[in-house]
Amino acid sequence: MIRVGIGGWTFPPWRGPFYPKGLPQKDELSFASRHVTAIEINGTFYRTQSPASFRKWREETPDGFVFALKGHRFVTNRKILGEAGEPVRHFVESGICELGDKLGPINWQLAPAKRFDRDDVAAFLALLPREAGGRPLRHAIEVRHESFRDPAFVDLARRHGVAIVFAESDDYPAIADPTADFVYARLQRSREGEEAGYPPAELDLWAERARAWAAGDVPPGLSTAAEAVPSAPRDVFVFFISGEKVLNPAAAAGLITRL
Repeated sequence: MIRVGIGGWTFPPWRGPFYPKGLPQKDELSFASRHVTAIEINGTFYRTQSPASFRKWREETPDGFVFALKGHRFVTNRKILGEAGEPVRHFVESGICELGDKLGPINWQLAPAKRFDRDDVAAFLALLPREAGGRPLRHAIEVRHESFRDPAFVDLARRHGVAIVFAESDDYPAIADPTADFVYARLQRSREGEEAGYPPAELDLWAERARAWAAGDVPPGLSTAAEAVPSAPRDVFVFFISGEKVLNPAAAAGLITRL
């Protein structure tokens, strides 16, 4: 399954270009979830959400829709990741399982200054639970320091079955090594002057890359940190994040059409 989406759903500049004029704000999630196939929730990075909120989001979205969650910053914005056991537990037990089968991967985004420390990262990955409330959990780790471009990091992620987030960004490393049974990509270069945020040829290319990831391959032209290993087909999550944010729903729609 290849899922394509956006970051969040509450963004006033989308009212008009994306949301129909006059659509009540309370109906925006329902509308967005019927035009993309996944949404990354950024609010879970900043504060603990209630079980009731997760339940409400599940009920407002259609069957087959999936949410990705940003892990709480209390977990990842720390000097020693391996000491985050209690915050990880608190996040996982905060009510995320109320999403039911709409619970997708959890993205643990590290601070830009956090450097690769093999022992610390190994300890952190070992903290991430494989299930909660009887449901399997999928984890991704988004690194933002060039020191993570290291075969040892890729090896650790593979051993723990944690996906390395592929970030198409001008500021952070783009590490394309598949390390789990899914791929998590965050595309951050939508730009003004393009009707769909990206030129048609670039959306064509991202459709090809998403299909390659789904088939178990590494798309040509993307930078990896380690040698490829044989792999089976995988799920793929592609989110249009940041950049010219007002155009991200159009970019997602363009990619969905191509897929």
